[in-house]
Amino acid sequence: MDQKKTSLVNPSAIHFLQNSKKRCKEFLLLFVSLSLGILIWFLVVGADQMAMTLTVPIEFLNLPKNLVIYNQYQKEVNVTLSGPRSIMQEMRSRTLSLPIDLVGAVPDTVVLNTDTLQLPLPGGVSVVRMQPASISLSIDELVQKQIPITAATEGKVAPGYTLQEISLNPDNILVSGPKTLLERQQALKTYVIPLEGMTRSATVPVHLALSPELMSLIGETTVAVKITVKEKFVEKIIHSIPVSARDAMGPVVLKPDVISVFASIPESLLSDTLAQPMLFRASVYVGSGELPRTAPVEVFAATMPGHEPTVIKSYTPQEVEILLPDNKPEPAKLKQETKKENRKKK
Repeated sequence: MDQKKTSLVNPSAIHFLQNSKKRCKEFLLLFVSLSLGILIWFLVVGADQMAMTLTVPIEFLNLPKNLVIYNQYQKEVNVTLSGPRSIMQEMRSRTLSLPIDLVGAVPDTVVLNTDTLQLPLPGGVSVVRMQPASISLSIDELVQKQIPITAATEGKVAPGYTLQEISLNPDNILVSGPKTLLERQQALKTYVIPLEGMTRSATVPVHLALSPELMSLIGETTVAVKITVKEKFVEKIIHSIPVSARDAMGPVVLKPDVISVFASIPESLLSDTLAQPMLFRASVYVGSGELPRTAPVEVFAATMPGHEPTVIKSYTPQEVEILLPDNKPEPAKLKQETKKENRKKK
């Protein structure tokens, strides 16, 4: 009976089972080894990875020559990168830029999503994040325009003075920029120039008051502003101007001894002068001629520091009589008459 049971067990089946158990052990050992290898690889490689954030400038390519970007766009992006430590450390010394191809661009406002832009990177390095998420560009036609410059002023010149002229050098400027912006600019202005109380002409350098958009196109610009200030003149007759005798050989009497002058006089000079006849000088030349006689009066305006010259238009009388004191004959003539009388007596 035992022999019969033993004969029912197939020896080959026993051998198969034994081999299967052995193979399962080998497969299990292989799986464990492979898993440990992968784990170790991940631990080693993962430990060698690093992340780094860089500021990368934007580089615009192929923008047509007749177009210009005129808005205050984002010129840099912050990029977070991830990759092997050795490569990432080399990235710090590399010059990176984010290229944006604008070939075929037309005047319009364009919004670019930064996640669609391609940053050239070495193998093994990837972009984790890029900020800002979008870049807005305002593209317009590039034109040139000659824009006049005007002076902005405040206050008034001093009383008695007038603002005759304000001139600028240069008085216009050629600007290249976006058509939309330049079409709105009819004139450029300077910063405010104070005129309060001015009594003298002056030339001063003044900066242009520019918007941020124009400042980016023109830059800080200075013009020379010439301010011409003149005195106001008043036409007036001044009476009782004394006439003096020049180069007289002795005492003489002038008749009349005062004149009146009609002149154009600085207004401030008149208001500052109490004795207005002293603004003029009048005289006659006496010399050694016979007296009495008439002589022309010479008149000129006194020079007053800080004031423009007075302009004499006319004066009266233009001649005066030169007489001896008490209307006595001239001594030389008296001697001649005495000699004649003595001859008659003889």
